[in-house]
Amino acid sequence: MLDEWAVTLFLGLKGVFYAVAFIFVISGIDEFFIDICYFTRKIYRILFIRTRHKRLTEAQLLAKPEQAIAMMLPCWDESAVIRRMLENTLTTMNYSNYVIFVGTYPNDPATQREVDLVRERFDNVERIVTPKDGPTSKADCLNWLYKGIQVFEEDHGKKFDIFLMEDSEDILHPLLLKLCNYVIPTLDMIQLPVHPMARKWTDFTGNHYMDEFAETHTRDIVVREALTGAIPSAGVGTGFSRQGLKNMAAAKKHLLFDINSLTEDYDFGLKAKEFGLKQGFVRQWIWRPKMVKSIFTGKPKEKQVREYISIKEFFPNTMKTAIRQKTRWVMGIALQGWTTVGWRGNLAFRYMLVRDRKPIITNLANFIGNILFLIILSLFAYNVITEQYRLPPLVDDTPLSIALVSACLFFLFLRIFMRIMVVYITYGWYQSLLAVPRLFWANVINFIATNRAIFIYTKTKITGQKATWDKTAHVYPSEDELRAYRRKLEDLLLDRRFLTIEQLDNALAAQKKSKKRLGEILIEQGLITEDQLIQALGVQFTVATQEIDPYQTPMQVLELVPVSLAYKYTVYPLSLSNGQLTVASNEMLDEKTLHALEKEINQSITLRLATKSDISFAIRKGYARQNDLEDASLLGKKLVEANEITLEQLQSALKEQRSRYTSLGDILLLQKAITKEQLVEADKEYLGQEQAKKIGEFLVDKGYIRSEQLSAALEEQKKRSPMLGEVLLEHEAIQQENLKRFLSV
Repeated sequence: MLDEWAVTLFLGLKGVFYAVAFIFVISGIDEFFIDICYFTRKIYRILFIRTRHKRLTEAQLLAKPEQAIAMMLPCWDESAVIRRMLENTLTTMNYSNYVIFVGTYPNDPATQREVDLVRERFDNVERIVTPKDGPTSKADCLNWLYKGIQVFEEDHGKKFDIFLMEDSEDILHPLLLKLCNYVIPTLDMIQLPVHPMARKWTDFTGNHYMDEFAETHTRDIVVREALTGAIPSAGVGTGFSRQGLKNMAAAKKHLLFDINSLTEDYDFGLKAKEFGLKQGFVRQWIWRPKMVKSIFTGKPKEKQVREYISIKEFFPNTMKTAIRQKTRWVMGIALQGWTTVGWRGNLAFRYMLVRDRKPIITNLANFIGNILFLIILSLFAYNVITEQYRLPPLVDDTPLSIALVSACLFFLFLRIFMRIMVVYITYGWYQSLLAVPRLFWANVINFIATNRAIFIYTKTKITGQKATWDKTAHVYPSEDELRAYRRKLEDLLLDRRFLTIEQLDNALAAQKKSKKRLGEILIEQGLITEDQLIQALGVQFTVATQEIDPYQTPMQVLELVPVSLAYKYTVYPLSLSNGQLTVASNEMLDEKTLHALEKEINQSITLRLATKSDISFAIRKGYARQNDLEDASLLGKKLVEANEITLEQLQSALKEQRSRYTSLGDILLLQKAITKEQLVEADKEYLGQEQAKKIGEFLVDKGYIRSEQLSAALEEQKKRSPMLGEVLLEHEAIQQENLKRFLSV
């Protein structure tokens, strides 16, 4: 009985092996054909296209006049990410003539509130609420968005030339709208590449999306465009010309997207060709200087690298969320596609439809093949180790078996090579090597998702249920994670010729021996000025820089931020407009700190960057005006009114006075009278009590410093931080006798 069961099992496994092997070979031939098309097209372009047409440059993108762009963001339950996505897009985008339309639902007040908070600060954000409670489907939300944009156009007498589809978790390249503006309406529909963001190397689930999108948006979609002239939409980074979208809307009775489809974007892209829309996959990059370490010397050097104009986002990083998302993809593209798209078009178009739907089979076969491979290895190992009971091999030495195994191995190694190549092109060698083990982990996820898709699709067919928005929970990168996708500070400093590579090398070496930031070290070494650092930081974070004149700050604005909070967060209030408080800081505040400050003052905040000396000077002089302790601007006004100095001389002197100001704490640190840790602790203690005493007296009373150290620090501060009259004398803007006469009044 047991022997019969074992024989049946063995024969069953042998049958499965032949079935899976045949699927491997057929699929391998299919992929090999796509590889040949890809390399043929690449060689042709190198020989005949690139010799006649130079690659598009950043200058060309910037030179073309801006068309009006409407960006469509359908949202359901996105309160955790939508505000940060909008703020990051609005502050980094190198474009001015655009409006972001966010589609929300009546029963999703949390998302609506987050969008409204952004609307208070930016006048190019609009919220459109669907008439029905959510979730309906993404297609339904997009349809209402399009209708809402038409109403907006009528109400404001405005017409949008370009329509762009994005999602609430997207990070858009600053030049993305410029690129859309350049190629539309020459093309009626474009698809830009999507590049999933890298996580820790151990996060195979989240990172395997990088490999799959790299292959799709480097090889597959390029070949598809060449063979058929049609491309599917990825749902994000898809742009349309006004006329193209208008033609499709008219033909589809103004119901642009199929509300019964789970992959409305895919369907829409493929059907666009039938309406005469000229389509194109726009894979464009620009050259950027970047600091990299030499493999041989370990020293930094400047290198020109490709920076793709693409959409970045974090994809699901857990098995549950990844399976849920891929279930929707398989169900919408491979299963629903049979009815929503059907079998249409010429031979090449139908061939691509077969490729879209073959994952129903190959996702199952790939996983089963991995299991069979382990079984074959186990049987082989067992027979090598033992000689007592030898088991028959699952793969015999017949010509058919040898041919199948040889073909499978060839196509397997070819697929591994191609996966390494496409990932290297997009992400570099490090991720390309990790793509190999992730390939097998992806087989597991795809296997489970395909089985789940088949089950759910069968269930909906039996029950007649309509598709709903089976969205996955999105996450948006933190400030630290976003920083990794911005240009590095050292790259910007080199780009502006503020530094030489040798100077940067020395500064980086010094940074390794200390806990200080690179900017601090460069200033201490006299290699750059504070102004130059703030300029670079402003470009890096796309935040405006500003000089501060504390004597011009309205008193009601000062009252919004108590002096204790100004010292605590090292910020200074500048202005209040439309309920938005603008504050200056000498560094980028992280999200947690910024939200804590907003909560304490009960105000929404816009950040500006200013030098440390400007901030310190402003806090001291600005808040002193509240108590009428001093008003140095009064002296300047008197001198200008008496024609002793010009207004330009006064402004120049005030600017230098601010730039030379050094706080008492910084002086004590320079004189090593106190450590940075002690100063931070003392600041917290000082701000937590009634501040009847000055900070210096407080430090002496609490035993942080001695009275003679305070005297020495105050004397040094006096030398470093001149009064306005002293600066005017240095500038030879006034005679000393005249200055004394005004000071004595």
